[in-house]
Amino acid sequence: MNLKNLSIKDNWSVFIDRDGVINRRIIGDYVKHIEDFHFIDGSINAIVGFQKHFKHIFIVTNQQGVGKGEMTEDDLHNIHNYMLDQITKAGGRVDAIYFCPALKDSGDKCRKPEIGMALQAKKEFPEIDFKKSIMIGDSLSDMAFGKNAGMQTIFIDAQDEGIKPKTADEMYARLGSLITQ
Repeated sequence: MNLKNLSIKDNWSVFIDRDGVINRRIIGDYVKHIEDFHFIDGSINAIVGFQKHFKHIFIVTNQQGVGKGEMTEDDLHNIHNYMLDQITKAGGRVDAIYFCPALKDSGDKCRKPEIGMALQAKKEFPEIDFKKSIMIGDSLSDMAFGKNAGMQTIFIDAQDEGIKPKTADEMYARLGSLITQ
């Protein structure tokens, strides 16, 4: 899919995972404080560039560190406020951030690969058409979330493993690669 062919007037939406796509993921741990949050090169510029192509820009993120008690929702909101502030300062926007604090094996419908966060976005933005939506993520659960909601999917291979999941429509090394195509 070529972003140049997508127009904001065509009502496309993008759903973006956070850890490993926008910011560096901490393997075996969680981004618990602002000082742990480091943008991946090109991710802010990509989000700024997405405004030309997408009517809505959402971040959807599983955050079981909250569910495990390793961080509070206030910690998470502080991180998200910092992230949004940096994106806004660069001239970008994010329409909403949805997060699920539930544990991996909880069966909670908000946790990816379930589509609870997509449905929450649709409730708040009824004009969303999942057939005109793209999910960008770095995990199998992100790809399943997108497919379960009827979206197109883009896999970010930040770990450079070169393995494209069968559920991904396309694959890029990082979010910034999408805007430079």
